[in-house]
Amino acid sequence: MKNLSAGLKLAAIAFAVVLAGCETKPPPAQPTTPPPVVSAPAPSIVPGSAEDLRVNVGDTVHFDYNKYAILDADKATLQRQAAWLGKYPAVRVTIEGNCDERGTREYNLALGARRANAVKEYLVSLGVSAARVDTVSYGKERPICSESTESCWAQNRRGVTTIASGANS
Repeated sequence: MKNLSAGLKLAAIAFAVVLAGCETKPPPAQPTTPPPVVSAPAPSIVPGSAEDLRVNVGDTVHFDYNKYAILDADKATLQRQAAWLGKYPAVRVTIEGNCDERGTREYNLALGARRANAVKEYLVSLGVSAARVDTVSYGKERPICSESTESCWAQNRRGVTTIASGANS
């Protein structure tokens, strides 16, 4: 019996040794922090540039359906444009009148012209020289949204101030 007991003890020890030898420890966990993100520096906007007008001032105003009156909500944008133009007297601009897809081509060209002229007249009323502001109508030919929905049409009913010449680059 002693032999059996000693044999069992020896077998248990051998089994434990074998198991210990087979057990592998996982490698130490590597930190899971992502590599640092290296981003390019944000390009600085050149004062007096077309991008300066678009980003810092605002270049677009919107109109109600079939209307060309300047909305109260957009007067602040045009006031900022007038101040910006006062700061950069060499800049000449073109006001682009745009419409939504409803209506004939001819009707929308005429409405776009009235919208562009309304923007010009408002800028002139704020002290911008009329000689620095040209107008053009694109009617419904240059939509920025092509869905036939009210929210899309509202985006297309707009006047956009673009730099014609004299901007910094």
